[in-house]
Amino acid sequence: MPETMPTVAILTALSLEYDAVLDHLTDVEKLTHERTGTRARRGKLPGTPWHVALVDIGEGTLTAATITERVMTWLTPEAVLFVGVAGGLKDDIGIGDVVVATKVYAIHGGKQTPDGFLDRPEAWRASFRLEQAAKEALRGKAHFNGKVHFKPIAVGDVVLADSDSELAQRIRASYNDAVAIEMESSGVAHAVHLAGEGGALIIRGISDKADADKSRADAGGSQPRAAANAARAAVAVLHELQPKPTAPQPHDSASQERPFRSSTDAPTYSGDHIDFRGSTFPGPFTAKSVGQPPHGDGQ
Repeated sequence: MPETMPTVAILTALSLEYDAVLDHLTDVEKLTHERTGTRARRGKLPGTPWHVALVDIGEGTLTAATITERVMTWLTPEAVLFVGVAGGLKDDIGIGDVVVATKVYAIHGGKQTPDGFLDRPEAWRASFRLEQAAKEALRGKAHFNGKVHFKPIAVGDVVLADSDSELAQRIRASYNDAVAIEMESSGVAHAVHLAGEGGALIIRGISDKADADKSRADAGGSQPRAAANAARAAVAVLHELQPKPTAPQPHDSASQERPFRSSTDAPTYSGDHIDFRGSTFPGPFTAKSVGQPPHGDGQ
């Protein structure tokens, strides 16, 4: 596939998330980063102008940030979507629902003092362009059996399976508007932010309630269902999102009026000159010849 075709990167952390996205792609080719061996698959997303570069970045914020930065420089996507599963933190967020993150909190920054742990929040907002496309694509439309929520999420290098734990209580106190928790999005969002171009959107299907029933929910097949719903939501967003307009190309440098330099890098003509390239003339003209005696004017 030509490198100039518009590309969106979809990143996942788990194989089941990867497979859920891959099911939507056609004409898939395998890509390998020459230096690091990082693998990707790139395919067409039918019904859209996009090619999707799909990468399994693995678990954890540090790995997520590292691989995301690599994807940005290697595949130069116009946008990055991080798609997969998460735990729900609110009673009105059901298993199978999808959360599109309006904001991503990194929850582990802070200072431990004799008076307790003092949070030092860090957060990244969703790309406005991508969030707008997602709202248009998903609001009031049934792409799956579940609801869509545009809310913040919390991210930390921890699997939360105890809703009464100290961490859960701290999230409720300091990140009270977060409705889901997972382990990678802050790394993705930070890497895209540092790249200074494109934008990131986090789309997570809710597979458990981040409580003591997490293992039971996972065993009951909630993760594949949540991953499939997140993938469907991402596909809907890309059906709505259009590539950015191509920047106008400057005129071919060969057509610019200036002293002519040959392809062999010969010395530039000196003195007066007329650049004939790209021009038409309705009749004869007279010009000063270069390298001829003064009487050698030509037609």
